[in-house]
Amino acid sequence: MKTVLLIEDDTVLRENTSELLELSGYKVLKASNGKVGVALAKKQHPDIVICDIMMPELDGYSVLERLSKSKLTKYIPFIFLSAKTERDDVRKGMNLGADDYITKPFTEDDLISAIESRLAKVSILQELNSLQDSYTKHPGENEIKTLNDLKNFFDDYGEEFAFKNEEIIYREGDHSNYIYLISKGAVKCHRIDDQGKELVTTLFKEDDLFGYTSFTQNIPHKETATAIADTNLLGVSIMDFNDIINKNHKVVLELVDLLTDDLSVVKEQLIQMAYGTVNQKTAATILKFAKKINRKPDDPIKISRNDLASVAGIAPETLIRALTEFKKQGIIKAEGRNIKVLDIQKLELIS
Repeated sequence: MKTVLLIEDDTVLRENTSELLELSGYKVLKASNGKVGVALAKKQHPDIVICDIMMPELDGYSVLERLSKSKLTKYIPFIFLSAKTERDDVRKGMNLGADDYITKPFTEDDLISAIESRLAKVSILQELNSLQDSYTKHPGENEIKTLNDLKNFFDDYGEEFAFKNEEIIYREGDHSNYIYLISKGAVKCHRIDDQGKELVTTLFKEDDLFGYTSFTQNIPHKETATAIADTNLLGVSIMDFNDIINKNHKVVLELVDLLTDDLSVVKEQLIQMAYGTVNQKTAATILKFAKKINRKPDDPIKISRNDLASVAGIAPETLIRALTEFKKQGIIKAEGRNIKVLDIQKLELIS
């Protein structure tokens, strides 16, 4: 039984069309807006998508654009269903890559014939591609060869997670069930010492991988991870990740390079904490947060002074004195939790 994803905000039309499709032998997934539809398409992998254009949250054009960018959904046939009949609207939909365009009101025959035609086309193309692959693809050829390929896998197949600012993602001692890719936001990893003081060990930004206490074993995390902005993550289970690296040996070399870079950063941080002056530690820490959190150089850094102090390895009171000195020199501007770098060159010279 083929599955149809129907994205339509009109409740009556959605239910009537769904019933029509079910009577014709299709399994129907229903979404009341574009945002829900995109999530369903990535999770359920329907055989075809039928989508209205004018909808809340996300319109039909945006739905098609998002699905077209994902390897998981880019080849799913897509049919627009809309009351719009002007040629410009039809042309826009087809130019975006839609397979067909059905206008309201429509007949049962119009809808079913459009679906059957598109599914038949997909079946034929799949058979041709399969035949071509049998001649061109060598046994054992790997698809995930680089770190970028691996991140694309997370984009296409990773489970989606959302965390608010300051929400804990996992705690020290929790089992490492997932490895994560940050699609939006930023994350800090931290530990609590014997005196109850928090020490930030690592900062991760958008497009960074984290959570890998081990790439192959489900062992407890050695630190706590917390979102330091509203953050979206894509997670792949340890079991699935282990299967990936077993089948794609070339990407293992890039993962080794990633771990080597992580160790270099930790070594640099330890040297800075051991030998740097208070001002050097403060300047280096502000720059580090700026690189991890700021989307634009002029954006303020919204971060607590305790977090800054714990990364710098100094007391909050000492950090505040350094910040006050930087403000007097016109290097930064600080208002509440917001710190804005005014002269990045001077800050780099100090660090």
